[in-house]
Amino acid sequence: MSFLSDTLSRVKPSPTIAVTTKAQELRAAGRDVIGLGAGEPDFDTPENIREAGKRAIDEGKTRYTAPDGIIELKQAICDKLKRDNGLNYSPKQVSVGTGGKQILYNALMATLNPGDEVIIPAPYWVSYPDMVLLAGGEPVTVEAGIETDFKMTAAQLEAAITPKTKWLIFNSPSNPTGAAYSWDELKALTDVLMRHPQVWVMTDDMYEHLVFDDFMFCTPAEVEPGLYDRTLTCNGVSKAYAMTGWRIGYAAGPETLIAAMRKIQSQSTSNPCSVSQWAAVEALNGTQEFIAANNATFVRRRNMVVDMLNAAPGISCPKPEGAFYVYPSIKDCIGKTTPAGTMVPDDETFATALLEETGVAVVFGAAFGVSPNFRVSYATSDDALKEACTRIQQFCQGLK
Repeated sequence: MSFLSDTLSRVKPSPTIAVTTKAQELRAAGRDVIGLGAGEPDFDTPENIREAGKRAIDEGKTRYTAPDGIIELKQAICDKLKRDNGLNYSPKQVSVGTGGKQILYNALMATLNPGDEVIIPAPYWVSYPDMVLLAGGEPVTVEAGIETDFKMTAAQLEAAITPKTKWLIFNSPSNPTGAAYSWDELKALTDVLMRHPQVWVMTDDMYEHLVFDDFMFCTPAEVEPGLYDRTLTCNGVSKAYAMTGWRIGYAAGPETLIAAMRKIQSQSTSNPCSVSQWAAVEALNGTQEFIAANNATFVRRRNMVVDMLNAAPGISCPKPEGAFYVYPSIKDCIGKTTPAGTMVPDDETFATALLEETGVAVVFGAAFGVSPNFRVSYATSDDALKEACTRIQQFCQGLK
């Protein structure tokens, strides 16, 4: 009998963390490595938010809080959802967790029974399927390829729903593609959901503020108010506010679901970091002016990366609407041989060879459910991106 739980055999370690770790190991060994795998902004947390955290320490706000967040942060979240999304919630309908990942995991643990199905459009964030599996459910992936701009269609959603479907996990703008659904595209999906009252919607709106070129963000309960009572709207301060290490995520939804999530959190981690919560209050209530400036930097980087990757032989790279990722196709590179003599049968081999032969670390597409592709995070310096894309071009030019 194995000492470890059988549940562990259902899941795998995060490929994105593995790529970042490998890049760090090679760099520590003296290799010249450019890591494009990490999904976090390279900006510092804004000063007003940092100062709020320092004040919390100086004022002794370092003790336990309510298991799922202080009332001040819950109210700030309600105000944000009303201001930005036109959604009305009370603090009793809000849960605050240690990052967005915990919020999603708590909701799945609180609702899934063996055999319950969760629809996950692919490409997907690597953690979605494994969290479903850990919670005892069955992930049902719906592949949305480059031909539909990596967006699931209404017909695909309709075909994926069965009597066992409990959730749809919806992420826009998307990790890993940066693709974002317009109001009309999302309305087509919510029209399908209105015909299937047993299906709940779990939105991952973490990249809400990272949208470009006049794109207007929208979220399911905003587009279709009829879904309000079966939607968990999830978000956090990690990406737009450059607070990945502060670890604050949140969700708003029906009181019964929030209470169930609170029960799980109270018996696992209990409250998120108290100092981080007070910093998040300032993030949501304070100035938002820096977001536009940061987005201008992301747009410049996105455009450079898209142009340079499209200039690489065998690569086709769409221009996404948001987040800070691109998800190029390497269909025309498959079956070729690298300059060092490695044959490339798939995107994982491509990414491994790219790292070993050029020192550029990317995440292979199979990790996100759609191949042959790879993900680039352009949340790093212009100089590093330019050098990395130059190396990718040279690597592709050497394929035979």
